[in-house]
Amino acid sequence: MSDARTLYREAFQHFANDRIDEAIEGYKKAIEADNTLSLAWNGLSLAYRNKGDLDGAITAAKKLVELEPDDPLSHSNLSMLYQSKGMIPEAEDAMAKAGELEHNEKT
Repeated sequence: MSDARTLYREAFQHFANDRIDEAIEGYKKAIEADNTLSLAWNGLSLAYRNKGDLDGAITAAKKLVELEPDDPLSHSNLSMLYQSKGMIPEAEDAMAKAGELEHNEKT
């Protein structure tokens, strides 16, 4: 697990310095080391989005939602990706789920 986190941190440094291709490869390596590391899936989704690969971003975001089904922010991010791709019904569903989870957190 610590190897995956180290790989994640290295990938994040690439991402923070606009080395998107290197970040994508680094996040993939972190995921290979631990495919349950949600930080790496989130980073991969963001890197794909920055590269303009919405399909890759959505795939990674869906995995993140699978790993963190109770996290409203994960659902919100997926909704924004769907909206960017013009998948409005899917975007509305994901945003509704995010709203439901956020409401549940407050009650």
